[in-house]
Amino acid sequence: MDPAFIKQCADPALKPTIVEQFVSAVGSDDPLAVTLKSGGRLILVPKPKTPDEAMGIVRQYVGQAVVRVGVTQFPAGVGVKDTSEINSDLVEPCKNLRKGSAMFAKILRIVRKWYGNPTNVEVFPQIFDDAVYAWNTGQFEGQGVFQAEDPGGAVPEEDDKAKVVEAEPADAAPAESEAEPSSANDIGSAGIRIDLSRIGGQK
Repeated sequence: MDPAFIKQCADPALKPTIVEQFVSAVGSDDPLAVTLKSGGRLILVPKPKTPDEAMGIVRQYVGQAVVRVGVTQFPAGVGVKDTSEINSDLVEPCKNLRKGSAMFAKILRIVRKWYGNPTNVEVFPQIFDDAVYAWNTGQFEGQGVFQAEDPGGAVPEEDDKAKVVEAEPADAAPAESEAEPSSANDIGSAGIRIDLSRIGGQK
C-alpha cells in the first residue's frame, strides 16, 4: 500500500506499518469489493463494476447478511438505523481506509484494555492477532466490538524489530451479533481464542 495514501487517509492514531498490516490481513485490493456471508456461508453475487452497483448490493443485503465493503472490508450497516443512511463513502478508497483504520484502532484499544493495558511491545503481536480476529468475527470476549464504546487511551505499539504473527484469515466465521439478528441467548456464545502464554511472567 502506498505510504502517501496511508498518511493522507488512515487514522493518525495508527502507525503506517500497523495500517498496512491491518489491510493486508483483512482487506481487499478492490475498493468495490463486497463480501456477503449468511450463517457462515459465502453468498455469491456478480462482481460490481461501478460504485453504484456495489452500493446497490450493500443496501440489498444489509440486515439480512454480514456485508463487508472496500479496501478494509468495513462492516456495512454499523452505526446506522436505516439503509438510506449508508452512503458511497464505503466504496471510496480514502474514506473507507479512514473509517476502517479508526474502527480498528478502537478494537486494538479494547483488546489492549482486556490484556491490562500492557506496555511491553513484545505483547503487540498477540494483541494485533486478537484484534484482527475480532474484526473478522465482530466479537471479542463476548462483546460486540463494532458497537462497543471506545475505552480510549493509546493504541498499543509494535516492536519495530518484531513481525506480527500470522493473523486469523479474513474468512473467519462471523459471530451472530455481527451477522443476522439473533436471540439474546446467542449473544456472547462465540468462542474466542486467547493465548496468554506470550505475556505470562512478563513485567
